[in-house]
Amino acid sequence: MSSIPDKPALEGLEAKWGENWSEQGTFRFDRAGASASGRDSVYSIDTPPPTASGSLHIGHVFSYTHTDIKARFERMRGKNVFYPMGWDDNGLPTERRVQNYYGVRCDPSLPYDPDFTPPFEGGDNKSSRAADQLPVSRRNFIELCEKLTVEDEKQFEALFRQLGLSVDWTQTYRTISDDTIRQSQLAFLRNLERGEAYQSLAPTLWDIDFRSAIAQAELEDREQQAAYHTIEFPFADGSGSIAVDTTRPELLPACIAIVTHPEGPHKHLIGTKVRTPFFDAEIEIHGHHLALADKGTGAAMVCTFGDVTDIVWWRELRTTAGESLPNMTTIGLDGRFLPDAPASVGDADASAWYAENIGGKTVFSARKAIVEKLQETGDMTAVGKPFSHAVKFFEKGDRPLEIVSTRQWYVRNGARDAELRDTLIENGKQLAWHPDFMRVRYENWVGGLTGDWLVSRQRFFGVPIPIWYGLDENGERDYDRVITPAHDLLPIDPTSDVPVGYTADQRGVPGGFDAEADIFDTWATSSLTPQLAGGWERDEELWNAVAPFDLRPQGQDIIRTWLFSTMLRSTLEDHRSPWRNAAISGFIVDPDRKKMSKSKGNVVTPADILDKHGSDAVRYWSASSRLGMDAAFDPQNPTQVKIGRRLAIKILNAAKFVLSFPVPEGAQVTHALDASMLTTLDAVVRDATSAYENYDQAKALEITEAFFWTFCDDYLELVKERAYDQTDVGQASAALALRLALSTLLRLLAPIVSFATEEAWSWFEEGSIHTAAWPAPLGIDGDTAVLTAASEALIGIRRAKTEAKASQKTPVTSATIAAPAAKVAALRAAADDLRAVGRIAELSFADADELTVTDIVLAPVEA
Repeated sequence: MSSIPDKPALEGLEAKWGENWSEQGTFRFDRAGASASGRDSVYSIDTPPPTASGSLHIGHVFSYTHTDIKARFERMRGKNVFYPMGWDDNGLPTERRVQNYYGVRCDPSLPYDPDFTPPFEGGDNKSSRAADQLPVSRRNFIELCEKLTVEDEKQFEALFRQLGLSVDWTQTYRTISDDTIRQSQLAFLRNLERGEAYQSLAPTLWDIDFRSAIAQAELEDREQQAAYHTIEFPFADGSGSIAVDTTRPELLPACIAIVTHPEGPHKHLIGTKVRTPFFDAEIEIHGHHLALADKGTGAAMVCTFGDVTDIVWWRELRTTAGESLPNMTTIGLDGRFLPDAPASVGDADASAWYAENIGGKTVFSARKAIVEKLQETGDMTAVGKPFSHAVKFFEKGDRPLEIVSTRQWYVRNGARDAELRDTLIENGKQLAWHPDFMRVRYENWVGGLTGDWLVSRQRFFGVPIPIWYGLDENGERDYDRVITPAHDLLPIDPTSDVPVGYTADQRGVPGGFDAEADIFDTWATSSLTPQLAGGWERDEELWNAVAPFDLRPQGQDIIRTWLFSTMLRSTLEDHRSPWRNAAISGFIVDPDRKKMSKSKGNVVTPADILDKHGSDAVRYWSASSRLGMDAAFDPQNPTQVKIGRRLAIKILNAAKFVLSFPVPEGAQVTHALDASMLTTLDAVVRDATSAYENYDQAKALEITEAFFWTFCDDYLELVKERAYDQTDVGQASAALALRLALSTLLRLLAPIVSFATEEAWSWFEEGSIHTAAWPAPLGIDGDTAVLTAASEALIGIRRAKTEAKASQKTPVTSATIAAPAAKVAALRAAADDLRAVGRIAELSFADADELTVTDIVLAPVEA
């Protein structure tokens, strides 16, 4: 126990107790205890691993506090809490940060420089042009990624410790460590062995800046300006033409069909052959239900590929001869047009014009050139007014995605497998969602999938795909001859390791082997966070103790990515949900109710807020919002934070005051008002406990805080005179009731106001409040009406003195409290305390319809 300071203060409590918790191992997971007591004794949390690529923002503080409140509650309830922390190191955000921070970019063709020093350190993490970045080898680039993420993680951990997260910091992992790489590669190889992973050459959503494929879950729509261009397509027999509207005239060289609705105005032309204007390729008019009869001219170009609908048409349409449509790619991986025209271009002059005017150009330049050419030839008859429409972007990208044909690795996700899709829906139903309406978002996502999960990325800092390919006699990859490593050889990097049965000098030569250079998408590793944290295929004892996890806490915006992908991997591997509960936090919005995000420039970093107001105040603000609900935050006037700080200070001052009253040995609760207060508190314990159990920390706080202020403002004032008076027979009852209430209230508030409650607890109890037993109802038989009526009467006495322009300390010769008969009976039980607090010499009671303080006579003021 520590001594009570003369002037309790919040300042310094984070450092004091953070160090103490670390030294004492207060939040450490008890492995031996878990093994001895079994799975039901453990509460395990699949903590979100924050992306180590910059700084944490106020949204992290908001959602991670929600999780910590639940962890602290379950720990006090006697659970052995497994609360790890992971760091999501790899992926595109990390690479972008490294590029801007050090002024470099990766060029895999360059040799490793062991003495390399980056041009600078400390870039502002804003976009910079690739041309201004120094190219470095892949190994040099990865070393810089490793260096910067480690430094970022140190800062993240320091902030989380300041916030008071009760994480077991001995249970941490990184998504790029050897153990992680091994487990991620092993999970993929098992997917491959079961036929759930496969490779395919197919149209791919492609970010031309990151030079990488993008999965469906990483897309977002952004409004962009466009204009319809009307192009006349002549019929092949020379009998006329059909007008087609398009927003992407630059893709005319890749036009492979015209599509119209089967019941639309052009249905009679379905099956007719037309020629592409200027480029003179023969194509056909098709019918398809996705074509909009009332949009534009009612006919649209099918190009490879302008948007995702083009992919659908390319896959589903067949010519009248039953042939598949061709793939006439025109845009390369750099976002520029390929140097030569597609083979379908039937006019030699058009091919030459393409090579001279289009090849190597950006989309914007190519569009300008083609529009000018078609206007010159008269094939473009109109250009409409600009309008705004939704265009697909990578969620972290700056330019619209293009669609190019690439060979990628996929994992089956139910998009083309009804049985798997139904299983994923059912596993989602078995999961308890908090709040429950978030389940619909998951089900809608699963039901709306249009393709399998693309897991390969053309990047550098990540988990290598553990695959080699056999080379044929011409040195070309034989994609049917995939070479995989034995499980016990993992982790491996195929670009440097050699497959069994080959030698290093056979790399890249005919009859030898070639490495897969792609890495896994970061979600392909993050989808395994339960396995990574829980020791799957690494620590069987730990895995059996924590899996399936009790809780997956996360944001609502990554239900389609993190939650779904983790559910998928667990379903494929273990045929079950990876968790029992999912707690979904809402967004943080600015005062204008706009979601805070880096792209909008309205993100608030939490360090200053924590330093200025204290961690308990910030934790209070977070706890005040229910799961799934958005919370507004105004850094200029953080009202809820200020209220939280006031509560934390009041906890310290109230505890100091209560502890100033010694509790006599053998004391018992004998006074009606004391019993009434404790009986009321029993109901608070029951209701707050139920709210915590149901992941509603906001309700638990609301219930507890309301009673706490009643306790401080009313009960303490009512009994303090009796508690001071050692000659009063009711003193022991008051002192004991005060001490019992303080102990209970501190524990009820401990999951939220974690530092102030720990400080106050240390003044009169051994050990940490956060490992103390959760309060249970005391079962003292009291009438709750006594406290309610006495509090109401106290307010009336204060009001009467205020109206008389007298101090609350002014003595009163006599006063009458009028109230309904039932309340009068309750008031008589607290009459002595009411006389003492009001300094009333003679107090009488009368019957009335409402409680009022009347006939108050102030004592004469002595001259």
